[in-house]
Amino acid sequence: MSVDDSPRPPEVPSPGAAPVDSLHNTESAIPVRGWLARQATIQYEAERALASEDLRAFWAEKAAELQWARPWAEVLAFDPPHHAWFVGGRLNATVNCIDRHVYSDRRNKAALLWVGENGEELAYTYNRLYREMNRFANVLKRLNVGVGDRVIIYMPLIPEAIITMLACARIGAIHSVVYAGMGTQALKTRITDAGARVVVCSDFTFRRGKKIPLKPAVDEAVRDLTTVDHVIVHRRGSRPGDAEVHFESEREHDWYDIQQPREIHCPPEMVDAEHPLFILYTSGTTGQPKGVVHATGGYLTGVTYLARAFFQIGERDIYWSTSDIGWIVGHSFIVYGPLSLGATVMVREGAPDYPSPDVTWELCERFGVNLMFTAPTAVRMWMSHGREIPSRYDLGRLRLLACAGEPLNPEAHLWAQKNLVGQANGLVVDNWWQTEIAGPVLGTLPTFEARPGKVGRPMPGVEAAVVDSLGQSIPDNQGGLLVLRHPLPYMMRAIWNDPDRYEEYWKKIPGCYWAGDVAVRDTDGYYAVLGRADDVLNVAGHRIGTADVEGSLLRHPAVAESAVIGIPDRIKGETIVAFVVLRAGFESGLGLKASLKDHIREDLGAIATPSAIEVRAALPKTRSGKIVRRALKAEALGQDPGDLSTLAD
Repeated sequence: MSVDDSPRPPEVPSPGAAPVDSLHNTESAIPVRGWLARQATIQYEAERALASEDLRAFWAEKAAELQWARPWAEVLAFDPPHHAWFVGGRLNATVNCIDRHVYSDRRNKAALLWVGENGEELAYTYNRLYREMNRFANVLKRLNVGVGDRVIIYMPLIPEAIITMLACARIGAIHSVVYAGMGTQALKTRITDAGARVVVCSDFTFRRGKKIPLKPAVDEAVRDLTTVDHVIVHRRGSRPGDAEVHFESEREHDWYDIQQPREIHCPPEMVDAEHPLFILYTSGTTGQPKGVVHATGGYLTGVTYLARAFFQIGERDIYWSTSDIGWIVGHSFIVYGPLSLGATVMVREGAPDYPSPDVTWELCERFGVNLMFTAPTAVRMWMSHGREIPSRYDLGRLRLLACAGEPLNPEAHLWAQKNLVGQANGLVVDNWWQTEIAGPVLGTLPTFEARPGKVGRPMPGVEAAVVDSLGQSIPDNQGGLLVLRHPLPYMMRAIWNDPDRYEEYWKKIPGCYWAGDVAVRDTDGYYAVLGRADDVLNVAGHRIGTADVEGSLLRHPAVAESAVIGIPDRIKGETIVAFVVLRAGFESGLGLKASLKDHIREDLGAIATPSAIEVRAALPKTRSGKIVRRALKAEALGQDPGDLSTLAD
């Protein structure tokens, strides 16, 4: 999957341009686990058939599982490039995520199990979450925050951040979460673009054992912003006057002091189905990040359905996503999707290998985690530490491990299949989506065999295709542009304040939504996503996806991480330059680089062999784990890399 923090519709290849060469090597398939298939919550072929026969009836059936204050008059109104779902319907997201469980047998069921980086643990039942959400919603109302007002949330992955998200949704305010690792300028840009009246922040966050102050960044960001009326500061153990937090402005409020303990009820604001639930900013290749807007009714319908259909979250499961609420994964599959199902969600603040590489598996054993969602970069990190670490722990309950964020290379897939879910005879599955599409579009269900190197097949209700620049289908096993031929309810509705930028997604390829990626489909309908279209390499007339070359490098025993870019060449058009991070025990040198080139030449052929290989200590990544190849390319060419606010370092 490509939950891309920097997607942009790049230049479309000219009519008649050659398709992307398919150099893709797929490992042997991993057979269906019969016991998992028998427990599957949907029948894939039946669901696909229903959606193909009547798409509107299909999504109406899924939406009917939610609680609506007023039914819709029309399922879908599509006037390309704009689409509206469940037109005329009214609902509230928190009624579906909290209230309907509080007024059921789930009232005292654990909703959140939170673990801090420092080892602190907290549990929130649905009843407790209801009270805390309403308490803070009433705070916002007293500050005159109402329907449509924007609230910026600049907090680490703590329960109070999730409570703030829900409190905004309760009263119809639009939240915009800014990842708590971003700096002052990135925060200020997002506050300004959203026109936020309120900023909610924490005093500090933890990062690998260090306390990183957050409030100073907020102070600097809002200093000259007259549109910000209020800043609410959540103190993490500090006290007023401590070094970590100073209240110097009349618009600042203490999180705890401003709340009234007895205000545990707040009537939900019923909003139109198309009312924005949140804005989530992705970095752009230009200086201005994009504010992706998701609408309440369609978004909640999609993530509720996919939390059950794809992630297979059941009533008694402990589900853990290692993402953060600063990314779309955290919105869809930490907060809204699982809570809508009434699930128990485990949440952990901190890196998955801190304070030691054991921490993830110790927690899986202690909490009995059944389902996990993580990034391929995390799998490769665990892989680099060796199979002995997970083998020390009882992972017999971990039946499903879903990966997304970067291409999951076959070696990492097979390693995780054997060493992470092997005790449970479970399954590792891949999937593809992005910030603009808030849930899996392509993926591997437990009723499928898993094919390492391929993300899977289209989810029910999705009509995907691989096409050329004119929108014409490309034959199977040939690479081309990955498109969707009709909208989805969990697809973005707009780019905040930038309608032209939104329309580009639908105008580049006639009659299609273009995700900006290139892909290849096999004869059984499985897709492999080969990389961003603007990252496709054009070598001597051959168009090669970055994922092919990077995957080949990762199959070499010396390589832990890899990234490749194309550099202009007068003769070949482009030459390939590779950047690698080595595994422990390997050293850079002429022999190593020659070995890597020989490996690629044998694996993919001479056309894919890099002209240069550079060994680095680390690769530039977003904080969600995606490698930012444009930063490497800009560095190599001496160009402006654009917005890098989401970089981890």
